[in-house]
Amino acid sequence: MFRKRVMSISEVLGKTLREDGLETPLMHHRLIDAWGSVVGKTVEKYTGEKFIRNQTLFVKITNAALRADLSMMRSQLVKRMNESVGTMLITDIRIY
Repeated sequence: MFRKRVMSISEVLGKTLREDGLETPLMHHRLIDAWGSVVGKTVEKYTGEKFIRNQTLFVKITNAALRADLSMMRSQLVKRMNESVGTMLITDIRIY
């Protein structure tokens, strides 16, 4: 009698995403989507484009005073953003 290894759906999806090279882009998308929930709705109103390059999250903020405040909170934001996706995905945030 043969024994087959039974895998849960989450294990199968995780394995497939890793093998196809889609795990990192999916995590990047989740992290970018989490920006609003991490910083709040007020900050999100002043947020423009967001993207990740070389483990750095780049965020455009249209309000100069808010940009300065967020720049001072960079290390806290990095920690909270990584916690929101459950993995160490970014090492820095650049506010411009």
